[in-house]
Amino acid sequence: MAFPQQQGSGNRAPYQGANRGGRRGHFGRVQQQGPRRNERIKAPDVRVIGPDGQQIGLMSSAAALQRAREFGLDLVEIAANARPPVCRIVDYGKYQYEESKRQKKQKVATVKMKEVKLRPRCDAHDLKIKIRRAENFLFHGHKIKLILSFRFRELEHPEVGYDLIRQALADLSHIASADHQPRLLGRSMSTTLTPVSQNKRKLIHNTAPEPIEEIDDDDDDDDGGDDAPENPASSLGGAEKSTP
Repeated sequence: MAFPQQQGSGNRAPYQGANRGGRRGHFGRVQQQGPRRNERIKAPDVRVIGPDGQQIGLMSSAAALQRAREFGLDLVEIAANARPPVCRIVDYGKYQYEESKRQKKQKVATVKMKEVKLRPRCDAHDLKIKIRRAENFLFHGHKIKLILSFRFRELEHPEVGYDLIRQALADLSHIASADHQPRLLGRSMSTTLTPVSQNKRKLIHNTAPEPIEEIDDDDDDDDGGDDAPENPASSLGGAEKSTP
């Protein structure tokens, strides 16, 4: 029993997509996602890297595909813009998995925000330590949030906080740029810094970059928190009298 042909289809048989999970392009055909592999590699000659990571050399695409089949693996184009393109003999499923893990790890690393906390009465030595910490975070590509916290009567002179943050921004201007002007919200003043491109980053306040795993976020434990009393003795109704 013959089935009626669909209008406009002619004698062309329905397209059987060999690559499942792709997206449909013109004429409903399935377009392959990811790098070209195997028969889809169109370059006449390619530079081939073996399954052990060693370079095999320059050969025709047909010869490279035959070599991949001898290993029972796929020929994957990993550098399409090179002349000639670079291909690798690899298990394509394993290759996709490793690339997905690498991209996910890279994405998580680039969006991480680090905090560096300041106080209005921060002395020159402590400020230098904070600047070194911030510079190292920026050198590794992390964004920085500078936070300056006021307590009690310190809020009567916010210009002190503005001056301190401006000094910190000036000390870090060689490696980062401020996303916005310092903003005062409640008892805190803050701004964020974005590192410059990697090829422009340099260290001035550190002699060498410190491994980022060995540096924790600035917890500023010596501040005692915003709710700590300005004079601890006042919470006890006055200073404790000494006994002879």
